[in-house]
This record gives sequence, C-alpha cells and structure tokens, in this order.
Amino acid sequence: MNRSLITAVCAAGVAAFGSTALAADGASNGSVKIGVLSDMSGVYKAIEGPGAVIAAKMAVEDFGGSVLGEDIEIVSADHQNKADVASSIARRWIDRDKVDMLVGMDNSAVGLAVQGLASGKDTITMNTGAGSVELTESQCSKYGIHYVYDTYALPVGTATAMVENGGKSWFFITADYAFGHSLRDNTSRVVKEMGGEVMGSVEAPLSTTDFSSYLLQASSSGADVIGLANAGGDTVNSIKQANSFGIVQRGQKLAGMLVFLTDVKALGLDTAQGLQFTTAFYWDRNEESRKWSQRFFDQHGAMPTMVQAGVYSAVMHYLEAIKAVGSDEAAPVRKQLGEMALNDFFVQNGKIEANGLMSHDMYLAKVKTPDESKSDWDLLDIVSTIPADEAYIPISESACSLVKQ
Repeated sequence: MNRSLITAVCAAGVAAFGSTALAADGASNGSVKIGVLSDMSGVYKAIEGPGAVIAAKMAVEDFGGSVLGEDIEIVSADHQNKADVASSIARRWIDRDKVDMLVGMDNSAVGLAVQGLASGKDTITMNTGAGSVELTESQCSKYGIHYVYDTYALPVGTATAMVENGGKSWFFITADYAFGHSLRDNTSRVVKEMGGEVMGSVEAPLSTTDFSSYLLQASSSGADVIGLANAGGDTVNSIKQANSFGIVQRGQKLAGMLVFLTDVKALGLDTAQGLQFTTAFYWDRNEESRKWSQRFFDQHGAMPTMVQAGVYSAVMHYLEAIKAVGSDEAAPVRKQLGEMALNDFFVQNGKIEANGLMSHDMYLAKVKTPDESKSDWDLLDIVSTIPADEAYIPISESACSLVKQ
C-alpha cells in the first residue's frame, strides 16, 4: 500500500472514530425522543390529553425540529388513568423505543408509578398534569421533575381567600386516590392553620357521574364550604349537580380546589361566576401568553389549560438543556435543568429544586360574570399573584432524601 493511500485510510478511520465519539457525546441512539403520556379519552381528556400532544409538537417546531444534529420525535399514548397501563407503556417506550423523556401523566397514581419506574431506568420525567406533593416529597426521585402545580400550592390561594371571607368550616368531597387525598389533606392544613374547622370528608371514585349522595352528606354537615378535592369531569359534574340541588342558593359555598379553564367553559359563566381558584397560568394574562395561546387555539380549537401550556414549557426547556450540555444523557441534562432560570410565556424566574419541584409564582383567579365577559374565552380575572416562596413547600422543609445529599 503506498503512502498516500495509507494516509487516506487513516484519515477515514479518524473521521469515522470522531463521528462515533460525537454520537456518543451527543444524542444517544441517534435521536431525541419525547413521550407524551396522558388521558386521551377519559375524565381528564380536556385538561391535558390531545392538547398536550399539540403543545409538545409546537415546542419541537419552535425549537427548530432537531437538536445535536438529530430529529426530535414525539410519541404519545393513552394511560387510561391506570397505573399498570401507564407503567407498561413507559417500560416499552424506554426499553424498546429509546424514549429519552416522558411528559404529561395527568393522574397522580400514574405519575408516581411512572416516575419511579423511569428514574430506575435513568430517564427524566417532567410531570405536568398530576398534583400529589409526594412526587417531590416521600417519593421524590433522581430524574423526576414536577413542573406545573402541586396539591400544596393549590389551597394556599383558594382556601386562604375563602376562610378570610367567612368560610370557616369545611366538608370535603374527595377523589378516592392519591391526588384527591393529598389535595384534601393539604387544604385541611391551610384551613386549620387559619383557625378554621374540617367537619368531615367523603370519598368518591374517579369518574363518578352521580354525586347526589356525596353532595347530600356534604350539605347535611352544615359546613360553610364544600371543598371539591377532585378535578376535570368530576369537578364539572359535582358543581353542576350542586347547582341543580340548590346547595349554593341555600347559603353554602363551593370551593373547587383544582379548577381548569376548560372546566369553567364546560360549566358556563351562569353557573361558575364568582368561583375562585388557584392556577399556574391564564391565557389572557399578558401579551406573550395571548400570542402563544392564540397559536395553540388555532390548532386545538380551545384555549390552553395550565397543564397544556406547561407541556410546551417543559419540552422547550428540556431541549434547551440538551443543547446546552451537548448530550441527551439524563444525568447532565437533569443537572443543567436544575441550574437554568426558566423563563417563557408560562413561567418567569422558575427554578427546578433538588427534589424535582419547579418552583414558580401561582395566581388566584376569579370567574367573571356573564356581563363582564367580552368573548367566548374571556372567563377569568387574575385577582392576585402568590409568590413562589409562599406557594410551595420550602426546600429547607422538604422530606425528600435528595435534598440532604
């Protein structure tokens, strides 16, 4: 072999080796793949569901469609509000399909199961839909991130406002799984700290259609406030049925502890007017949120809920972290996410803490009257801002073992 040919072969070998090394340090398995795991057909469909897939795809498109020289792929599936179904999907996605990050999981039982499984496989989860504080407390994990809201933050605004306005005694209708229990317990804490009283609670299965017996127990308690520790279709059904039974008209108040924009739309302003609740996002809060939300509306036909907006934000910041570290390996990406200041139309000065909590401001919202509303989705007024350091469990008080490391 002559010298020039040897030189060419060596150069080709160095180039090939360099290409392999770049792939190893860049996108693992030659792609960046994000899985949107949500309720696509059940009680939480309008909250996250197909809209979350649209939001994730919008983020990928706005990012440019690729990172580290590889296309970004979005896959999606329906977890059916079943932890075993969700775990099976997540395991297949990670082991067979090489999904790098999972987002969504609008059910606390699902979120806890998937977060534990994924972290055990060195895979990041960015939970945008579930509420249980245990995601970042007793069941926190190395790669689990809780992004939009939790059941500690929700009552800080809502319960505080209601107790201050005379709602001293409470009775809860509680969704009978991890989320409902967590929301009831955290709301009870706020009520009691403010000098109020919890008179009782009744648990209703997820996707209940007939709340009459639960509402009867709550009404018979004589409590000032009936706290609805549920979400989605369950919240809509319980409020509608309470209205038809004349419960509010007889003097008791309803407190929706987790209310979404789509719930207000489904209820209508005649029924929902005056309802106060805590939210992480409202589409009409400023010019930036309006601009993004109109783009989302053009594709989805509805303005975004806080969790749909949160999916976009989570995916975008995840991709920015990959770009910053030059790799989609979970460890450096999670480290980068913890060091970044998160800023976009959804969040200002957000921070992902050591326990996985994305700490950020929350907002107390009030539903407008029909006369105050100027358009179909002009549904809320933002009453006040709840600073991040008041909204969430202080990191110094977190029970997460990772905080002490």
